[in-house]
Amino acid sequence: MAPCNSAVFSAPVLPARSFCLPHGSPSNRVRAVCRGSLVESLRISADDDDLTGSLIIANKQYKDSSRRALSRPLSVSDRSPDNGPKIRVSFRGLPGSFTEEAAFKAYPDCKTVPCDEFEDAFKAVELWLADKAVLPIENSSGGSVHRNYDLLLRHRLHIVGEVQLMTKLCLLALPGVSMDQLKRVLSHWQALELSDGTLTKLGVARENVDDTATAAQHVAKNKLRDAGVVASVRAAEIYGLNILSERIQDDFGNMTRYLILAREPIMPTKANKSFKTSIVFTLNEGPGILFKALAVFALRDINLMKIESRPQMMQPVRVVDDSNSGSAKYFDYLFFIDFEASMAEPRAQNALAHLQDFATFLRVLGCYPMDSNV
Repeated sequence: MAPCNSAVFSAPVLPARSFCLPHGSPSNRVRAVCRGSLVESLRISADDDDLTGSLIIANKQYKDSSRRALSRPLSVSDRSPDNGPKIRVSFRGLPGSFTEEAAFKAYPDCKTVPCDEFEDAFKAVELWLADKAVLPIENSSGGSVHRNYDLLLRHRLHIVGEVQLMTKLCLLALPGVSMDQLKRVLSHWQALELSDGTLTKLGVARENVDDTATAAQHVAKNKLRDAGVVASVRAAEIYGLNILSERIQDDFGNMTRYLILAREPIMPTKANKSFKTSIVFTLNEGPGILFKALAVFALRDINLMKIESRPQMMQPVRVVDDSNSGSAKYFDYLFFIDFEASMAEPRAQNALAHLQDFATFLRVLGCYPMDSNV
């Protein structure tokens, strides 16, 4: 396997510089910190007392020589809900989405920062507009969210926690609208698939939207009396909709796993907690090379909890000289692995040191306590 382009995986981490971005009146200013001088375009929606409307940071070089912002390493206690009532958590979607619900499960008193796109949630943390980001990474029925795996590599945030959330889908409609009046149902495509049995019995048309909360807002704002929504109980409360039916999903055990991201990694301790470590790596070409890479964990009794492969974005195809039939082309893969061990444990450190004998690239995405509360 040819050496990978390091630009795919990491960007140079430059000293943090502090600057203020005006918003509204001179008294209403937002303090942000960027690494390096290039700030990319970002749009973030937030509450009217904090970043009202949309904040647009155009591509521009900021030459601010003000004092550097010093960050401290996080500890496991920073993951707990007791870490201050005003922690800001970015997420993709609108208030009432399931991702926001996951953010409140992790930090019950947090201030959520809705974003238009997954990447905006990453950038909000990088620019110090949020302290954490919460993003979905896999669903027990729909599988992995590949877009967020790619963004983990593109950005330099660290995984500091996870949230497992049971899916509880409801059928919502405007007040006074009954189930037999519905002609169509709006929601995120995955929510529509998860409630296929109920919607098929109703005989309604299905319309995909960006997320469940956006569907609820659209129906409420436009007073669509022929349209229902598949969304959460919280979405019904926020947008003034009635709940026609609860738990309409086909699989009552459906669950989504979310990652919590931060600017700094947490420092694993020897506390009585189960830890998970997430890594990504690439391998050289050769017979049994993947077997050898995975064996470094088996030799040390380390449980592998998830294995995911993704073609490299910038180098998706590898040409190999095959003496039997000439040159052959293969996909060049990244391997994402979650294993059950803390980086404070010597066996985990030794396993990664051993893995480097085979890997052309290796990055620890995060070491964090597992969420056992479902």
